[in-house]
Amino acid sequence: MSNNDEILNTPEVPGDTPEHRADAGDAPAVPRHPWTRYVALGDSFTEGIGDPDQTRPGYHRGWADRVAEELALGAAATDGARKFSYANLAVRGKLIAQIRDEQIAPALELRPDLITLCAGGNDVIRPGGDPDEIARVLDTMVQILSTTGATIVLFNGPDVRETPVVGSIRGKVAIFNENIRTIAARHDAVVADMWSLRELTRPEMWDADRLHFSALGHHTIARMVLETMNVKHDLVPSEPRPAPVRSWREARVGDVVWARHHLFPWVIRRLRGRSSGDGIHAKRPNFEPLFGGSMPPGGSPADD
Repeated sequence: MSNNDEILNTPEVPGDTPEHRADAGDAPAVPRHPWTRYVALGDSFTEGIGDPDQTRPGYHRGWADRVAEELALGAAATDGARKFSYANLAVRGKLIAQIRDEQIAPALELRPDLITLCAGGNDVIRPGGDPDEIARVLDTMVQILSTTGATIVLFNGPDVRETPVVGSIRGKVAIFNENIRTIAARHDAVVADMWSLRELTRPEMWDADRLHFSALGHHTIARMVLETMNVKHDLVPSEPRPAPVRSWREARVGDVVWARHHLFPWVIRRLRGRSSGDGIHAKRPNFEPLFGGSMPPGGSPADD
């Protein structure tokens, strides 16, 4: 059994709830998880685009922040209140080669014991994107990151069959996903299975741009990630309201509005060789505590 298997299959402790721990007397608390230094790498998905924090202009929360918050609470619940720190180096719009060149070295310098990496999605959705070549780059990245001894969590892509815009590349996503599983097995990494997360087929899980997840989508993914890591958490499923029934005309008007505000700008950026991440900096470039530490926004308040 690998070290990661030993971590992820730690048996649950009966009665391990906040109430139970408060009444446990002098008995030492059992750690909810072993990690204290978490760094997240990737693109807009990991930055949290689609889940803006209304209390911090320009800042996006996302699934990674939500996972880190639960991990921080788990560390604080341990006897001795272990310190937990979190860095997020992800920047929207980045291709896999940019993530490799700009985020791997800073991540190594932070000496994390937990790494999440989601990269290659922007490459896969581009015309001509080769899922095998993209996976080759990802394999090299994971090989380098594995030298830290950290637990590494990779992400496969969601099933985009019912998703506007990217539904036509479902086959490419499936090939890339199989490559990711091969990479994970080779380097003893863990796969957070987005493809099997059927809730993501609901329209409420997606942002208005139909490319990023909504706050509800990020919340749902955070729950899946924590459960993949076998971490006890307090996130509860959120049952979205059914989408209102729209007439054919209303649906077409919605498509036109979406194309004007989201699709056309995206196409123009591609044609001009620009990215939504140009001029944007990582929102948490250094390790900071989740509670009580500063959390500056990224380099621009732009959402797209």
